[in-house]
Amino acid sequence: MLRSMKAELVTGLALYRTVVLDKLSHARESVWISTANVKAMFVEQDGHFDSVLALFRTLAARGVELRLLHAEVPSRPFRKAFDSLPSLVRGGLQLKICPRVHFKCVLVDGAWAYLGSANLTGAGLGAKHADTRNFELGLLTEDFDVIDRLRALFSSVWSGAECGTCRLRAVCPDPIGEAVARRRAAPGGVRLGHARRLVRSRR
Repeated sequence: MLRSMKAELVTGLALYRTVVLDKLSHARESVWISTANVKAMFVEQDGHFDSVLALFRTLAARGVELRLLHAEVPSRPFRKAFDSLPSLVRGGLQLKICPRVHFKCVLVDGAWAYLGSANLTGAGLGAKHADTRNFELGLLTEDFDVIDRLRALFSSVWSGAECGTCRLRAVCPDPIGEAVARRRAAPGGVRLGHARRLVRSRR
C-alpha cells in the first residue's frame, strides 16, 4: 500500500554538500553508513581537503557513535589512513563487512536519512569535481517510517541476525554471526567480522 512521504531528491555535488557537509559533519549522537564500496574519499574541513577519516576522528572525539557497514574490504589508501588514527583504531569507528550489503544509506542521529545510489567513495559522496564524479541520485528524508525501516535493516545485518540462514556463508570473508569459527587475516592485513577492526600495520 502506497503512502505519501516528504523527501527531497538530490543529485551530483548536492549529495556531497548536503549529506557530508551539512548533515554528517554536524552529527551530535550517531552516524550509521551502509555502502558497497569504501574508499579514502576527500572532504572539506576548515578550508582544506582531507580524508573522510579525519572527519570521522573529529566526530568520534565529540562522542558520536560511528558505524560503517560495507560489502568489500576498504581500499588500501583508506586502510592506511585508518591505521594512522589511533582513536579510530581503538573503536572510534566501528566497521563490519557483509558481502550481501548493497544498499547505500547515511543515518544521522536516528532522525535524518540519505538513501540512494552513492557509495562512500570520492566519485559517490566525496568532493570530486562535477565533471568527474559519478552520476548519482538519492532521497533525503526525516520520515519516521522510512528511517525506522532503514535502522531495522541496518541493525539486523550489523547484529549478525541475517547470518544464520545466509547462503553466502561459505564465501563470506568472516560472518558477523557466531555460528562458525573465526578466520583471521594475516598480520598487517584486515581482520573482518564481529566487532571488526582494521589491523594496524606492523611495518
